[in-house]
Amino acid sequence: MTNTDNAAIAERIDYVAEIDRLRKETNAVILAHYYQIPEIQDVADIVGDSLELARRAKDTDAETIVFCGVHFMAETAKILSPDRRVLLPDLDAGCSLADSAPAPLFKRFVESRPDHTVVSYINCSAAVKALSDVIVTSSNAEKIVRQLPEDKPIIFAPDRNLGAYVSRQTGREMTLWQGTCVVHEAYGEKAILKLREQYPDAKLVAHPECEERVLRRADFIGSTSKLLAFVRDDDAPTYIVATEPGVIHQMKKSAPTKTFVPAPANETCNCSDCPYMKLNTLEKVWRCMRDGEPEIIVDEETARRAMKPLERMLEMS
Repeated sequence: MTNTDNAAIAERIDYVAEIDRLRKETNAVILAHYYQIPEIQDVADIVGDSLELARRAKDTDAETIVFCGVHFMAETAKILSPDRRVLLPDLDAGCSLADSAPAPLFKRFVESRPDHTVVSYINCSAAVKALSDVIVTSSNAEKIVRQLPEDKPIIFAPDRNLGAYVSRQTGREMTLWQGTCVVHEAYGEKAILKLREQYPDAKLVAHPECEERVLRRADFIGSTSKLLAFVRDDDAPTYIVATEPGVIHQMKKSAPTKTFVPAPANETCNCSDCPYMKLNTLEKVWRCMRDGEPEIIVDEETARRAMKPLERMLEMS
């Protein structure tokens, strides 16, 4: 069968109906991150940030978890629900932040600081989680760090921007792993200031993975779920959104009379989509449910060690 034949067949498939049929037949739950394309968010059973999706993965009764996000998220779901089959629509949906902390290098970094408490952002591999004392998300990082013993120094990895933000908020000094997110690091201060001139009544909302030069211009800083709550409850007519623009789909749903403008990477480009998050499509969701692959596998020893800091996170949040 030629590629043309395949394309013609694909055009005749009602992916939403087929996904719904397979969801029932295979007892599957579809989890989608806020950064997924709108079509995937609309077909998902649960849409959320990393913390909410981690909780739902742990508590699900479904036999199969279809995780519409990126690889580290699907790994987390598998660790928290080892008896469930976890599928990822596109195995190449990785994460620049997770890739910035290779486990062998991080292991040496941790071993050279044996007296430190290792706090790792959930945007890391299962192997890095296994080297950590507690996992955090952007929703709960500040809360968890405040609970840690003050006489113990902290390693925060892999996101230096989130770590620096939490350090400023809590007053805790931290040794930061120098990782960044390709999306959040790219926002340009000058381009945002120019956009604010264009929308003088707008408020700037920003994710704490952004650089400090952007955060200091923000009217509100928070995780994706906190940004959603803010724009829903606040009274400004317009918001400049400095995080992956997939979340704007949910913002428009919760506040349909307001205007949302994605923050620009620079003065000539508004491109701020995560290239990894956007690899997933409705067709790939359908195919992975039909074929039962790609399936996420985490080796038993890594999963056992990574489970402890994840469970500690859930307890402390």
